[in-house]
Amino acid sequence: MHGSHAIHEAWHPQTKQDRDAVLSELETILASPHFCNSKRYPALLRFIVENALAGRADELKERTLGVQVFDRPFDYDTNADTVVRYTAGEVRKRLLLYYSEQGNASPIRISLPAGSYVPEFVQSHAETSDAAETLRLNHAEADLGLHSGLETHEPAWASPHVGAEIAQPTLVRAAGKPAAAKWILWATAVAVLALAAVSAVWWRNGASRAQNQVDQFWAPVVRGQHNLIICTGGSVFASNNYSGVATANKDIDYPFVSWQGASAAVQIASAVSREGITPQLASAPSTALTDLREHSVALLGAYNNQWTMHLQQPLRYYFQPGTDEIIMDRMHPQMQWRRDESLPYSSADDYAIVARFRDATIDGWVVVLAGLGRNGTEAAAEFVTDPHYLELLRERMGSDLANRNVEAVIKLNVIEGKTGAPAIVATYTW
Repeated sequence: MHGSHAIHEAWHPQTKQDRDAVLSELETILASPHFCNSKRYPALLRFIVENALAGRADELKERTLGVQVFDRPFDYDTNADTVVRYTAGEVRKRLLLYYSEQGNASPIRISLPAGSYVPEFVQSHAETSDAAETLRLNHAEADLGLHSGLETHEPAWASPHVGAEIAQPTLVRAAGKPAAAKWILWATAVAVLALAAVSAVWWRNGASRAQNQVDQFWAPVVRGQHNLIICTGGSVFASNNYSGVATANKDIDYPFVSWQGASAAVQIASAVSREGITPQLASAPSTALTDLREHSVALLGAYNNQWTMHLQQPLRYYFQPGTDEIIMDRMHPQMQWRRDESLPYSSADDYAIVARFRDATIDGWVVVLAGLGRNGTEAAAEFVTDPHYLELLRERMGSDLANRNVEAVIKLNVIEGKTGAPAIVATYTW
C-alpha cells in the first residue's frame, strides 16, 4: 500500500512559467479576505514579490520600501516612522492565516521570513512513502538520460540570487563504454546536487543567523517538550469599561479572544512549530492548574488571564492586582507604567511585559506575553518572534538569551487601534 504526503521545498523560480505561477498565487492571496479590504498590506506584498522575481531582492530594504511603497521622503526617520516594519509584520501574520485557513492546498506558497523583507517561495508536491528512495533514483536515471543513450541538456541550476545561474555541464554518453559513462553521469549528478545543496545553504545562511536569537529565546522552553500550551485570556464585552471588555470568568460559556490575541497566538504557534513542537491552545477561564503541571506554557494577556496574574506575581515587573491596570517595578515602587485614560483606548500608548522564567508552581518554563491592553499582548508576541527585537534585548542584557530568566517592559504606540513597533523601556535578568 502506498501512502503519500506533501513535501514543501524552498524554490527559486527560473522560467517565465515559474514566475507567472508565483504571480498567479499572489493574485489569489490578494483577493482573499485577509488582504482584499486593505490598501497597505497588498501594496507591500505585491512590491516585494514582483521585485524579488525581477532579480532585485537586494534592494528590498526598509528605507527603499518606505520611499517607494509608502511615499515617505528619502531621509525619513525609520526609527520614528515604523510603517514598513509594522506593515511587514501584518503581512507576515496574514500570510500565515491565509495558508492555515484557505491556501493549505496551494502548490506554491509565498512567505515573508521574520527579520527580512525578501519573500520566500515554497513549492509542494506529493511523494509516496513506500520505496520513495528507489523512485527518486529511477527518476534521476530517466532525467539524466541513462536509458536513452542520447545527449542530455539539463536546465541551469539557480544560484541563491534570483536571475543568476550556474551552468550545468552537458552530459554525454561515451560510445562503446556504457559502464564508464554511467559512473561519469552519476558522479556528475552527485556533483550538481551537492552544488545545489551548498547554494541553498548559502542562500539561507543570512536568515539562519537572524533566526538564531529566536531559537535561543525559545530553546529552554521547548527543550524536552512535545507540545507547548498557549493559554489565552478570555473576555466579554463591557461597554462601561475603558477597554470595552471585561475578564471572562469560568462561568462564561463562550468567552471571546480579540483579533490581537488571536494574532499573538498565531505568531507563537508559528515560532514553536519550526522546532517540531505542537502548539496546544487553551482558554485561561477553563484551564486548571493540573493542566499546566510539568508543561511549558505561554500565557497571553494580563488582566483577562488569571494564570498570568497568578504566576507573574513574584517577578520584579508585575501587573498590579485590582481594577487599576498598572505595571509595577518591585525594586522601585515609584516606577509605574499605565495607559493614558484621558485618550481614547484606540489612541493611547500601551505597555507590556515580556518574561521567560522557570516556575516552581507548575514545574516548567513560563513565557508571559501580556499587555495592559490587547495591543500590548500582540506587540509582546511580535517581540519574541522577531530576531531584531530579541537582538536588542540581548544587547541590553549584555549576554545571550539561553537558559536565563529574563524580563522586559516594552512600550508601543497605538494608532487607530493598530499596534505599533515595540520599544524596550526596562529589563531584568536573574
